[in-house]
Amino acid sequence: MALIRTLLVDDERIARAELRRLLKPHDRVEVVGEAENAELALHAIETLQPDLVFLDIQMPGSSGLQVAEQIEDCCQFVFCTAFDSFAIDAFGLNALDYLVKPVDPERLARTLARVRPSDTRAGPSTLPMDHSLLLKFGESARIVRLNEIDRIETVGNHAAVHSVYGVAYVLSSLSRIEQRLDPAHFFRVSRHCILRLDAIESLEPDVGYGLIARLRGGNEVEVSRRAAQTLRARMGSFE
Repeated sequence: MALIRTLLVDDERIARAELRRLLKPHDRVEVVGEAENAELALHAIETLQPDLVFLDIQMPGSSGLQVAEQIEDCCQFVFCTAFDSFAIDAFGLNALDYLVKPVDPERLARTLARVRPSDTRAGPSTLPMDHSLLLKFGESARIVRLNEIDRIETVGNHAAVHSVYGVAYVLSSLSRIEQRLDPAHFFRVSRHCILRLDAIESLEPDVGYGLIARLRGGNEVEVSRRAAQTLRARMGSFE
């Protein structure tokens, strides 16, 4: 099995050393270099051509997010965060995963299991339901899995992500988000809303509109006439 050529990017030497220690038991991983800021990281990525990059989100100068925007077409990357980072376009950046500092060894192992060989990688694809998103709720941030999200709605230039933890806002369009979601699990019920299908408890007729989807949490969402017929077919048990 081919080695995973890996680059560690963090402005703290101790953090890089700790991550290197955690990666040592994984025979597939070959740490080919380290970088302490965005400029050095981009140079190392160009010269070393790693398969995987661990990116600290907050660094002096350019952030790990800005690095990710420039490298997402050439290698896989994992964000590392201490949870004091700001809200990001969690659906736009094609991160393999998010890890919280201090990094848990078992969580790291699950992340490494998702690394794809370089010859099988394509452009942005739909995300698995256990995919991690870093979302901000008020002044705090936390990791949220796709299977914990009930619905996503347009709010101006942002998208409101409703989950079991509350509502988080990301700077992304609903169309862009829809491209990343598996249609087997998510359905766009109107111009303004995407629902997770198994969050729907019942469907009821809505006079003059389409349907009302009642969610397990008690919320109600309007389903457009255009989407109602398709949704009825998908949710046949509610007909």
